[in-house]
Amino acid sequence: MQNDNIKSMKLYNFIDRIYNELRELGKANSGSLSVNELSSFDQLHYHGTQAIDFAIKKLNINHKSKILEIGSGLGGPARYLAKKTGANITAVELQEDHHDAAVYLTKRCNLDSKVEHICGDFLQLEFPKNHYTVLVSWLALYHIPNRKKLLNNCIDILKPDGHLYVEDFAFFKPFDDNEKIELSNDFFANYLVSLSQYETDLKEAGFSKIFIEDMTSSWSKFTKDRYKNYQDNIDRHTRVHNEIIVQNMLYFYSFAMRYLSGGKLAGIRASAKK
Repeated sequence: MQNDNIKSMKLYNFIDRIYNELRELGKANSGSLSVNELSSFDQLHYHGTQAIDFAIKKLNINHKSKILEIGSGLGGPARYLAKKTGANITAVELQEDHHDAAVYLTKRCNLDSKVEHICGDFLQLEFPKNHYTVLVSWLALYHIPNRKKLLNNCIDILKPDGHLYVEDFAFFKPFDDNEKIELSNDFFANYLVSLSQYETDLKEAGFSKIFIEDMTSSWSKFTKDRYKNYQDNIDRHTRVHNEIIVQNMLYFYSFAMRYLSGGKLAGIRASAKK
């Protein structure tokens, strides 16, 4: 299922749409930004800041927390965490254009003293051992095929009694060959396993107190509502962006909706303790 080109996932194309949204706000090139102003377009996961609030409460994230986010995208979750809790965040993102946009937005939100952005492959970067209290990731780990190295690295850099919190994809039923190709191209899905195997991976890496929650129904409803809302506001989106970007987003939103309601793809929320 592995695909080497992350840009095959249409959500990650057309970084210009972020700057188009800033122009729509009347803040294209200058002026301070707030986290709330960005939240409608800088959260690339399901349920936006509500999902982050859940993690904050569950893990008791506060100003003393040292957090590393794997696959930080445009920096939305990292900025929200920093603003709401005062925690220090290390945000790791593979894609250079997303990283650059995240650095720019974080600086304009005056949060660059709390959020450090790093561009690179989490598996190839070095971080201090036993350093972070919490590792988080929203819809990024399923991109990474080497699950053993990924989780071993997480164990190494977490403090004793540190926590891992992720929202990710798994499956209820195996996919056929055509589905695997589609998921590889349009979701950049490089590691999809059953829910039981997902738990086994965490156990074998050394995690304990593992909790996995099935989010499929909730995410399926979210994707249906998102698709309808985007269609209902298509004139606005076409004006702010252009027809190509709009069709790109509609394709991706439709794809996510179809797979999450199809009975095979599972959305999960998982937490575990070192």
